[in-house]
Amino acid sequence: MPEKRDLQATFARLKKILQKHEKHLTVTADEPDNYYLDAAYSEKFKRQIFFGAVRMKKRYVSFHLMPLYAFPDLLKGVSSALRKRMQGKSCFNFTTVDDETLAELAALTERGVERFKKEGLI
Repeated sequence: MPEKRDLQATFARLKKILQKHEKHLTVTADEPDNYYLDAAYSEKFKRQIFFGAVRMKKRYVSFHLMPLYAFPDLLKGVSSALRKRMQGKSCFNFTTVDDETLAELAALTERGVERFKKEGLI
């Protein structure tokens, strides 16, 4: 099992990806093991739209990115290294994260922000 400090370091690195976009989103949770962002209120769905989150579990850290669920075409061109970390349609699990994968995930998150803006969800 990974050491807690390693998971905490991974959590911190993944959280920074989402924190970059706080100015466009609403922080709904900012705890040592849970960071959660919502997009704008949707008249269509009558609630705020979930954007993304980082959650520390017992054995891994999850990075959730809802734009991937809403717009699966955003995954086009994603590396096999990142794709193998996927659980479901919009979640990636990590025990550690290397710089290359982190950069790719950051770029994917950026594309998600831009797509949500284009669709009027931010």
